[in-house]
Amino acid sequence: MTVYNKIKWTLGILSVFFIILATNLIDRKNFNIVKNSVETIYADRLLAQDILLDLSKLTWEKELAQIKYERSQFENKNIIINTRIDELINLFAVTKLTPKEKVIFEQLKKNFISLKEYELNEIELPSPKFSEYLALVKDNLDDLSEIQIEEGKRELFQSKRAIASVDLFTHLEIYALIIIAIFIQIVVMYNPKKEGNS
Repeated sequence: MTVYNKIKWTLGILSVFFIILATNLIDRKNFNIVKNSVETIYADRLLAQDILLDLSKLTWEKELAQIKYERSQFENKNIIINTRIDELINLFAVTKLTPKEKVIFEQLKKNFISLKEYELNEIELPSPKFSEYLALVKDNLDDLSEIQIEEGKRELFQSKRAIASVDLFTHLEIYALIIIAIFIQIVVMYNPKKEGNS
């Protein structure tokens, strides 16, 4: 094999290697985007939505308890409810929050503290002020719930875009390999005829 042929083969093989390497790196990046999106949808959206659902149930239980029970019974039931709400708020705080979510979450914590303070100081329940504080907490929970849906959709869109990119590069990689294989065949098979002495 002549030096020229060796160079042709080496360049052909290196071309294939670098194309495969480049597409692999792009695929790896897109795979990480999909992986992170799936993890975020689960850890920061589905679990957060579940926590918000539990908080909504407890808020409803609190509202029902203040209508249903005498003051002393309400206080006993309410201590259990408030303890569980505090636990859930702490769980929600460790999820990944968007800037808008942080603002609403801070309002929720503030409104819940105001509600607890009012419950401790108010003699007679139910009262319009109690209902007002409770409504603020419910509004915060509704707003946070809507954000979970929006963010979940955004993460899903990002995953779909990354998957489409992987699919495109996979097709381009196949086409490039076919073209390079044809090119290598042409280079290898090409054998210029030597001109004879006339």
